[in-house]
Formats: sequence, structure tokens, C-alpha cells
Amino acid sequence: MHLRDEEPLDEQALNLTSMTDLVFLLLVFFLCATTFLDPERALRLELPAAQSAERRDEPLEELVINVSRDGALTLAGRAIDRAALGRELRAARARDPQTPVTIRGDRLVSHENIVSVMDACGQAGLSNLAVGTLEGS
Repeated sequence: MHLRDEEPLDEQALNLTSMTDLVFLLLVFFLCATTFLDPERALRLELPAAQSAERRDEPLEELVINVSRDGALTLAGRAIDRAALGRELRAARARDPQTPVTIRGDRLVSHENIVSVMDACGQAGLSNLAVGTLEGS
């Protein structure tokens, strides 16, 4: 007759050494592959002082020009003609040459109308242009 030993059986253990190695390798990979958003500002530099420097607390004033289907223009929620648009753009250029301009044209507007607005921006000296679109689905 065979009797059981009273000693407990060895519990099966899971060897996690290779999984730990893999996790650390992935961690190192993601740390190396990460791009930082603004690497220039991450550097600790002592910048020189300037007597004429101005601090800009508010963001740049963006101009949004809407071009409707019939070619009518609106700027800052009010209707505007082409001559007045040129004056407004030159005034914006005088305030800040880097003023961003977003041109939002109706999808059925003539391409000529969008080009004329871009041309008015160029004549005023504004080159920071964007075309407003919707996200694709």
C-alpha cells in the first residue's frame, strides 16, 4: 500500500524574467522614439536682454475672412467690400506683420474669389495665410 507524503507539492511558479526584459526594452524604445513638442524651449539658455523687448501676453489677433458662395466678403462678422478689405489688411500689417489670416470660403465659391482675397493679403504684406476647412470623415 502506498501512502501519500505529507509534504506539500511544489507550487508551479511562472518565470517572468523574459517578460520583464521585454517591458524594459519597450520602455527604452518609447523613450527614444518620443518627440518633444518644443525642443528649443527645453534647453536651459541665458538669453540676452534687449531694451526694446516687449512681452506678448495675448495671442496674435487672427483675421478670419469669410467668402460666401456669391463672392461676398465678411470680416469680423461684418460685410466688407474689396477696397475696405485692403485697408483692413494694411492696418493689420501695420500692427503686426505676422498677423495670421484664415480664409474660409464656401465649397462652391469660385476659385477666383479666394485667389483675389489671397492676393489682397499679399499686397498688404501679410503672408501668414491659412485656408479654413472641415475635418474629413
